[in-house]
Amino acid sequence: MSYLGEEIGKLGFGLMRPPMIGEDVDIEQLKQMVDVFMDSGFTYFDTAYGYLDGKSEQAAKTALVDRYPRERFQLATKLPAWAGSKTADEAKAMFWTSLERTGAGFFDYYLLHNLGVGRNEAFDQFGIWDFLAEQKRAGLIKHLGFSIHDIADHLDEVLTRHPEMEFVQLQINYSDWESGIIQSRRCYETARKHGKPVIVMEPVKGGALARLPEPVEAIFRAANPEASPASWAVRFGASLEGVITVLSGMSTIDQMRDNVSFMKNFKPLNADEMAVVAKAQKALAEYPQVPCTDCRYCMKGCPENIAISGTFETINDYLIYKDMKAAKNKYHWATLSLGKASRCVACGACEAVCPQSIKIIDELSKAAAVLEA
Repeated sequence: MSYLGEEIGKLGFGLMRPPMIGEDVDIEQLKQMVDVFMDSGFTYFDTAYGYLDGKSEQAAKTALVDRYPRERFQLATKLPAWAGSKTADEAKAMFWTSLERTGAGFFDYYLLHNLGVGRNEAFDQFGIWDFLAEQKRAGLIKHLGFSIHDIADHLDEVLTRHPEMEFVQLQINYSDWESGIIQSRRCYETARKHGKPVIVMEPVKGGALARLPEPVEAIFRAANPEASPASWAVRFGASLEGVITVLSGMSTIDQMRDNVSFMKNFKPLNADEMAVVAKAQKALAEYPQVPCTDCRYCMKGCPENIAISGTFETINDYLIYKDMKAAKNKYHWATLSLGKASRCVACGACEAVCPQSIKIIDELSKAAAVLEA
């Protein structure tokens, strides 16, 4: 059965992490990357109002919109109503700012950005759902959807309330596929249950799955010495049914060339390759981690409203991949609307209800020492 975006190439260019020179986008290298991407038959570009404080959208104009006919590509961007808006007018102004920055005339795919606990309320309070529906009727948006970082039950609630949404953007990768916190598989299955096609974000987990621990990388190398670690991750997401495209946040021309090399004539992972991925998943799961399943019982009675599960998810990633920059960025988002680990007052309410008997107070203290240093 056909679905929205089925004809789009399965590799999308995510502009969250473009090439940089200091604090500015390396426009000349980005132009080269756009050209290689387009010459390989790919057409989907993804940015957002808040990426690089607007520099990402501006770079999309310079490297893409000003250089290619509008009908040659699809451009997506996103509106984060929760990001500092105090009024509905301020939140809605983000849409018009994005139109001006990109010079795109209209957006092929437009998203309510980063729905989830502590952020959904802004979209309701400021009437963003209806506002964007108006822009769609006016022809300024071709297809309307949302991105979300939350559990499957919350995704199900949003799609039940808003069946008019045409697609969903989800964090999906083989590392998070069975995660009790990210719930990649469950979120994907929920979106498909509602008949929504999926755009895959974070297929390489912010670059972590391109820089695997040596024992895990050796599993892939033994199966195919010529395939990069990133290729296994991107192809995993693209092999799922009902996927519009897989967003790869390529930051260099070499990364672009690698990505298009294995996606230009894309073939889904076969049974033998899926067995290799399963072996890698098992190896990653054996690394020491806080055994949190994201039931969130601990958070319901926390007097400081601490982002306990998000903190544990972040520290677990750090324990495996040893990427401090990525960990601190992830921790920033996990604690954007919730308390940091250092706010723990050691009341013990969390430990009394934890089904996994985690020593939460101690683990939060250890996490704070790493992530807040």
